[in-house]
Amino acid sequence: MRLVLVGTSHHHAPVELRERVALDREQARALAARLAAGGREAVCLSTCNRTELYLAAADAEAAERDAVAALAELEPEVEPALYRLRDHAAALHLFRVAAGLDSLVPGEGEILGQVRAAHQLGTTGIVLDRAFRQALHTGRKARAQTAIGESPASVSAAAAALAEQVFGDLEGRSILLVGAGKIGEQAARNLLSRRARIAFVANRTLDRAEELARRLRAEALPLERIEEELPRADVVVASTSAPGYVLDAAAVERALRKRRCRQLLLIDLAVPRDLDPAIHDLDGCYLYDVDDLEAIVAETLSGRRREAERAEAIVAAEAEKFRQWHAALDVVPAIASLRARAEEIREAELRKAEALLGRLDDGERRAVESITAQIVNKLLHLPTVRMKQAAAAADGVLYAEAVRHLFGLEDER
Repeated sequence: MRLVLVGTSHHHAPVELRERVALDREQARALAARLAAGGREAVCLSTCNRTELYLAAADAEAAERDAVAALAELEPEVEPALYRLRDHAAALHLFRVAAGLDSLVPGEGEILGQVRAAHQLGTTGIVLDRAFRQALHTGRKARAQTAIGESPASVSAAAAALAEQVFGDLEGRSILLVGAGKIGEQAARNLLSRRARIAFVANRTLDRAEELARRLRAEALPLERIEEELPRADVVVASTSAPGYVLDAAAVERALRKRRCRQLLLIDLAVPRDLDPAIHDLDGCYLYDVDDLEAIVAETLSGRRREAERAEAIVAAEAEKFRQWHAALDVVPAIASLRARAEEIREAELRKAEALLGRLDDGERRAVESITAQIVNKLLHLPTVRMKQAAAAADGVLYAEAVRHLFGLEDER
């Protein structure tokens, strides 16, 4: 089974393109199930920064074509921004993603949970299950053995840093939080740590807004009341999963008339975006999306880059372990067939000697069984080790074919 990856990320596509191929949990589950038809394995990893399709299939070319077609079906313009990786390169990329090394903010913590969720939602078998489990192990190991996960560890933290940069001091500044999910709460916690005040929490489901507002000591709002409270806010942080804009330029323009020239900072952490890009053109408004945060993040990354080098070494070692395991799959059937043939011969020869063996007591009979089994195991031990070593060096298929031919195993495939 070959490992195939097709995807796009913030390295290759702007947010306005990424948002068109972003998938929610059910869409990701359904797409993985569709791509897994015909005995394949498939996992869809979709976050704010990336949409990636991982497949394990006997026919890598066909799997790649189907993955490209699936993403192009969502948005035809995405095809030039797609990257395509296979086998070791695909696994190495996945391990780097899980370790936070491919994120907008290196070491960010959310991605590990997103990789775990994608694994759980996917249609996996022996290859993708092993790949994702080892990727999660690698991500945890990189965070435990390096300082790559130290602050700021997320886009939410970078958003708070941006707000502080714009206002100089966030003490007493009023925050309107649009979206009561995990990203919104993380942004709120980071803003609170910089002495801002969470004034309002707006959400499509009011119960969720009230629950988070209670923890943040804020006022809960339905989405319809955002415009009404805009004049009282200094910063708007949006992070819903709504399919369209929850706040357009016209609504913000009306609110600006009541603000008496006070500037308004709007940070859009959602993909697809929550805030109309035209808001940026209004006087007194500063709108930033997830891509705009990259400059803020860059100012804090010098120490993280040193830690990232150590994390890269961990990732490379774990990816090499996976490569060796994956390569060995090519020779496992040949090894199993060889051992089965040897055992078949051993048992047949013992049956031929039944007249002689029948004179032995149970202890002596067991000793003969043990000795002959040990002979077979010792004879096959070195060929088994050499075949696995050859597989790791890319010669495994040749060795497997030679063994099948020499021992007449061709008909057992």
